[in-house]
This record gives sequence, C-alpha cells and structure tokens, in this order.
Amino acid sequence: MSTSVVDRRSRWVSIPAVHLVLVIAALYSLLPLVWLATSATKSLGDFSTTGAFEFGQWNLWANVKALFAQENGIFWHWLLNSVLYAGGGAVIGALICAACGYAIAKTSFPGRKLLFALTLTGVLVPTTVLALPMYLLASELRIVDTFWAVFIPLLTNPFGVYLARVYADASVPDEVLEAARVDGAGQLRTFFTVALPMMRPGVVTVLLFQFIAIWNNFFLPLVLLTNPKLFPVSLGLFQWSTRQNQFPQYTPLVITGSLLAVLPLVVAFLVLNRQWRKGLAAGSVK
Repeated sequence: MSTSVVDRRSRWVSIPAVHLVLVIAALYSLLPLVWLATSATKSLGDFSTTGAFEFGQWNLWANVKALFAQENGIFWHWLLNSVLYAGGGAVIGALICAACGYAIAKTSFPGRKLLFALTLTGVLVPTTVLALPMYLLASELRIVDTFWAVFIPLLTNPFGVYLARVYADASVPDEVLEAARVDGAGQLRTFFTVALPMMRPGVVTVLLFQFIAIWNNFFLPLVLLTNPKLFPVSLGLFQWSTRQNQFPQYTPLVITGSLLAVLPLVVAFLVLNRQWRKGLAAGSVK
C-alpha cells in the first residue's frame, strides 16, 4: 500500500474522530446549562415529577420573584457586590497588567528578566495556597470582613501580566515609541496615548479573563468574609445550597440564582468576542 493511500485514509479517519471529540466537549459544556435553564422554570414539586431536562409548569417568573424577595432582597446585594468586585477588579486589574506587561516588554531596567521569571512562577501558584497568607495580612491591616479585603487581592494577575507582555512585544513597534520620545512624550504619556491603544485587543482579553475569574471567585470571599451583605453571588448561593436538605424551598432559588449568575458571563463573551479572539490569536502566534 502506497504512502499516499495511507495518508489519505488516516486523514479521513482522524477528521471524524476530531469531530466526535468536539461534539463530546460541546455536550459536556452545554448540557449543564440546558439543565439549569429547564430546572429554573420548575416549581419545587416539579423536581420530583419531571425528568432532568424536562420542562414542568412554567414557574420561572415566580422563582425570580421569590429569589429577589428572599431574606429582604439580599440577592440584590450579592449581584451588586459581584458587579463591583468583577467589574472594578477587571478594569483596574487589566490596566495594571497592561502597564506591567508593557514595562517588562518595552523598557530596560535592572532585574527585568528576573521579574518576568518571578511573574511566570506566580502563574503556577494555586490561589488557594495564598488564601491563608492573605487572611493574615488582611487581619494585620484590619480589613477582614470588608469590601477591600476581597477587592484588593483581585487586582493582581500573573497570567494577565504575561499575556500583556507578549502582546506588547508583538503589537507595539519600538520605532513608534522612539518617535513618541523624540516628540517629548514621557513614559506615562507614551503608554496611555501610544502603547495602550495598540494593545487594546490584548487588554480586552486580560479584562475578560479577569472578569470571569473574579465573578466565579469563591474561596477568597469564603475565607475573608462573614457579613452576608458583602458576599458575591457565588458565595451567597453556596450558603443557600447548604440549607437545601433542611429547607427544600431553597432548591428553586439556588437554581434560578445560578442561571441569573451565568448571564453576565455570557453577555461579556458576546460583547467582547471579537476583541478577545484577536488577543488570544496574537498570544498564540507569538
């Protein structure tokens, strides 16, 4: 059998295999969302009388109304906290990452390579390992159980610095920076007016990653917060889920709240879709 025939057969064999893997991955990702959407429409009684992916009597609006009325509307507080944590942390954190990445890529200073190596090392450190040191530090600063105890640590992201450094190196020509300096622009002006617009797709990618990571953040608020009015959505819904065995009426509330908590992530992906794909493509090519 010739080599061309073998190559042709292996190609046609591999394509269906790849498609099968992609279909399995898509189902693995989408089925939980489908279950969440169907379950959010059910009343408490429908969970025992309908299948996992079956609709019961349409009860979505009643569930939403009960969700926002539970415990004097504390879900509103959780949503607002998540928006503040994730929105503010993503914007400020992305700007910090962009500035750090630009400085490492385009400026010369002693210890630059060592700093970048330490940044890459930080990517490998699990966030759960840092929870206890952060708690002890927050305790020393007397900010435990405050908004700042959770917000400040979320502003740093080693992977964001790495991605910004890669994108700055690829998208900001040295000639443009030199021209800005010849025109009398300082470092800050050069960064904000010249480099940052060129780095926009990469910054948007970092912003999106930051937003998702902070919105889904659970362990750090669990360690640092005790006041329910400061909880993000993830921690608040977890607290309700621990009561389901004793109080079954929390079941539709937790499911409906989880569905609503997913919507901002979907909106963020759709709105920033084009920009973050450009940023990822640049990082992969580099």
